[in-house]
Amino acid sequence: MTRLTVVVIDDESVFRSVLTRSLTKLACEVYDFDHPRSALQTISELKKPVVLLDLKLDDDSGLRWIQAIKQANSQVSIILLTAYASISTAVEAIKLGADDYLAKPITAREILTHLNKPTQNPDMAIEEKPMSVDRLEWEHIQKVLTDNQGNVSATARALGMHRRTLQRKLAKKPAKC
Repeated sequence: MTRLTVVVIDDESVFRSVLTRSLTKLACEVYDFDHPRSALQTISELKKPVVLLDLKLDDDSGLRWIQAIKQANSQVSIILLTAYASISTAVEAIKLGADDYLAKPITAREILTHLNKPTQNPDMAIEEKPMSVDRLEWEHIQKVLTDNQGNVSATARALGMHRRTLQRKLAKKPAKC
């Protein structure tokens, strides 16, 4: 049985070290980096690695690095991790070449369970659960924010709300469903 090779890229050192330690204990070969720039060489040398890439890096976005990672190793699987999940960033990540998108907080066991699940059959019916109004609002704000390239002032104008109100809403974690 071959060990799963995982590359953890996250600027939050505590999360990165805990996840790296946990994955190592679960028999994975793990490499960790604080930025994709420093990980590209290692990724290019690995065989079929799984890259766990943080969406929000210090002054950068994981989205900008998806294509460079894919170019470094065509066999790579990229899973984008984020504490602020939204449909618009998930769609953008998949369009750019990410293989999956998972919301933080997440444990090493949850990640491995997700990686080991069988590929979903597209013919299977998806259980529909309507989103709450708060979640719909969060998703809409994230889409408009993405459309405005992250510009909070432009997003507030587009939504017809005060900038401070928008900042308060962005500071809150989104509702689960």
